[in-house]
Amino acid sequence: MTLSNPQKALLHVAKAKLGWDDELYRQVLVRIAGVTSATELDREGFEAVMGFAEYCGFRPTGKGAPRYGNRPGMATFAQIELIRELWRELHHARDCDDAALTGWLRKWFKVDSMRFLTMETARKAITALKAWKARPRRAA
Repeated sequence: MTLSNPQKALLHVAKAKLGWDDELYRQVLVRIAGVTSATELDREGFEAVMGFAEYCGFRPTGKGAPRYGNRPGMATFAQIELIRELWRELHHARDCDDAALTGWLRKWFKVDSMRFLTMETARKAITALKAWKARPRRAA
């Protein structure tokens, strides 16, 4: 059995999130699953590689994470996930505190939910979060 396109995409998301270059990615495929390409993976090999990725710190977005579909003019799924990831990094959290993030969006962008973010507002929120992350930390 070959992998489905969503499974292949998940492999590449894990690769990107973990910062694996092509050489390291190929080494993982060979050492963990015994294949040289993702197209050769079977279900067991895929699960083994994803298990290793999770061991290395990759946390896939669960099925419970809201996806709002493709809506012209509105924030894309990738933008929303980037906002969540930046929020997690800023707060050194494993999971995104959606209530706190929504409060921040309400205060600064007058948006009551992530689903109401326009593409432009999402860009502004991403820029603001990146700037916030780049600020030097004050000593306590």
